[in-house]
Amino acid sequence: MSETAELPTEDSPQGEVDVSKAVALSAMIEENDAAAISRLMAGLHPADIADLIEQLTAEQQEELAKLAPDILTGEVLANLQWDTRELVAAHLDPAHLAAAIQELDSDDATLLVEELDDALRAQVMAEVPEEDRAALESSLSFDEETAGRLMQREFVAAPDFWTVGHTIDHMRAAGDELPELFFDVYVVNTGFEPVGAVSVSRLMRSKRAVMLSEIMDEIRVRIDPDTDQEDVAYYFEKYHLISAPVVDAAGRLSGMLTVDDMVEVIQEENKEDILALAGVNEAGLTDTVMESVKSRAPWLLVNLGTAVLASGVIALFEGAISQLVALAVLMPIVASMGGNAGTQSLTVAVRAISSRDLTSANARRVIWREGMTGAFNGLIFAVVMGLVAGFWFQNWALAGVIAAAMIINLACAGLAGILVPLGLKRFGADPAVASSVFVTTVTDVVGFFAFLGLAAMVLL
Repeated sequence: MSETAELPTEDSPQGEVDVSKAVALSAMIEENDAAAISRLMAGLHPADIADLIEQLTAEQQEELAKLAPDILTGEVLANLQWDTRELVAAHLDPAHLAAAIQELDSDDATLLVEELDDALRAQVMAEVPEEDRAALESSLSFDEETAGRLMQREFVAAPDFWTVGHTIDHMRAAGDELPELFFDVYVVNTGFEPVGAVSVSRLMRSKRAVMLSEIMDEIRVRIDPDTDQEDVAYYFEKYHLISAPVVDAAGRLSGMLTVDDMVEVIQEENKEDILALAGVNEAGLTDTVMESVKSRAPWLLVNLGTAVLASGVIALFEGAISQLVALAVLMPIVASMGGNAGTQSLTVAVRAISSRDLTSANARRVIWREGMTGAFNGLIFAVVMGLVAGFWFQNWALAGVIAAAMIINLACAGLAGILVPLGLKRFGADPAVASSVFVTTVTDVVGFFAFLGLAAMVLL
C-alpha cells in the first residue's frame, strides 16, 4: 500500500466527514485493496461510512461496490443519499441486496427497494422471504412521499385489559421480533383499533399489577396511510410527537411512524423549498456537468425572459437616458434594492406558508405588515440614496426622483413578496417553485418604470 493509502490515525470533529479517511479510501480503491478498505471501515458507524462513500466520484463508488460489497450493509445503504444508493445498488448482487433488506426495519427496507430499477427490483424481491416480500409489496402500493411508504410495520401493541406485567413479559418473549427502535406501546381494543398509548418510560416506572388502561395517554393523531409526508411532519411538529399510529380504512392499527423518520422528512422538505426558491432541482454530489446544466438551464431561460421584459421597460425611456446619463448609473440601484426587499418578504412568506403559520385568518394582517415594512424601508433608503445622488451629481431634482422611486419600488416589493406566494398557493401551485421569478419581474419592472418615468416627467 502506498503512503497515501495508509490508515489515518487522527479523528475529525464529531459528526463531520473525516477527510483523511476519505482520501485514504480513494487511494485504496485505486489500488484495489479490499482488505485495507475493510480495516478502514471497521468500527465506524454506518452513517460515517455512508459519508465517506459520498465523498467518492461516481466511478469510485461503482468500483467500491464491486471490490468490497460486504461493507455495504443494510444500515450503510439506508444512510446513503438517494443518488449514491441508486448507483451502488446497481452494482451489487441481488442476493446481497436481499440480505441487506432483511437487516432493516420495514420503513428503511421500503426506502431501499423503491429506488431500484424494475428489473433489479424483481430479482431482489425474488430473493426475499415470502412474508417480507408481501410486506414490501404492500408498502410499495402506496404513493411516494405518503405515510404508507414511510411507516414501519413493526410495532408493539397490547390489549386494553393487559397489565404492565403482561406487557413487559410479552416484549421480553418477543425478543428479536420487536422493532429496533420504538417509544410507545399502543393499547388496542378487540377490533385492533388504537385507543391509547403508553410510553416505554412510563411502562417501566409503573408497577406490574397496574392496568394499561389506567396509565395510557390519549392518541392525538391517527394517520391515514395516504396522508402526504409533509402533513405528517406538521402533525409531529405541532403536537410534539415522538411516534404516531397509522391506521387502515377500518381504523385498525397497521403501522407506526417515529420521530427519526419525520426529522428526515422535515429536512428534505426544507431542502426542496430552498432549492426551489433558487430555481434549482435537487442535485447530488455525483452529478455530472451536463446533469447540473439540464436541471438549472430551464429556470435560467425563464429568468432570461423576465430580464428581456425589464429591458423593454428601459427601452421605452431610451430618449430620457440619452439626455441624462446619470439615469443609467442610478437605475440599477433602484431595481437591485427592490429585488433584495422582495426576496426578504418572499422568504418570510414561503416559510410561513410551509409551517402553516400564514393562513386566511391572518393573511390581511401579514400583507399589511409586509407592505408597510417595504414602505418604511423605502423611506429610510430614499433619504440615504437621495443624499448620495444629490451630492454625487449635484442635481437635487434627480435626488428627489430616485428617493420617490425607492419608496415606490420597496413598497411594491414587500407586497409582491407576500401576494405572489399567496396567489400561487390559492391556485394550487407550490409557492416555493415559481415565486422568485414573479417577484423579481415585479421589482425590476416597477423599479425601472417608476424611476425612469418620474425622471422623464420631472427632469426633462
